[in-house]
Amino acid sequence: MLDPVLIDTGPLVACFNPDDHDHKTCLDKIRLLRGRRLVTSLAIVTETLYLLDFSVANQEKFLRFTAEGLVEVLEFKPDDFLLMADLMKKYQNCPMDFGDATLVVLASRLKTRQILTLDARDFGIYRTDRNQSFEII
Repeated sequence: MLDPVLIDTGPLVACFNPDDHDHKTCLDKIRLLRGRRLVTSLAIVTETLYLLDFSVANQEKFLRFTAEGLVEVLEFKPDDFLLMADLMKKYQNCPMDFGDATLVVLASRLKTRQILTLDARDFGIYRTDRNQSFEII
C-alpha cells in the first residue's frame, strides 16, 4: 500500500485560485494523486481559507472538496502540541510556522515522507522523527 501524502497550504490555495501562478501544476499533481490518501491538518485548512478570503465562492469549493473526503483532516492529541512546540523551537531559524509543525507531526504519526508543497526550501530542511528528509511532490 502506498504511503499517505501530506498536503500543505500552497498547493491547496493554488488549486482553488485560478489566477494563482501554480494553479495548473497543482491541479495536475492532485489529479496524479487521485486514489491516494491525502492528509492535512486543521491549521492548513485555516491558512488555506484565509488565503482564499478574496473569494467566498473559492472558499466554498475548497470546503466542499474537504467535506467530500478528498483530503482528510486529522486531529491532534495534547502531547502532539508539545512535539509541535519542540519542532518550532528546533527550527526557529527557518522559522517553522504552526502549520508546518502540524505536518511534520503528522508525517511522524503516519510514517510518511511524502508531501505536496510549494515550500521546498523549508521542507528541504525539516526532518521526520526518524531524521529522514521529506520527499517533495
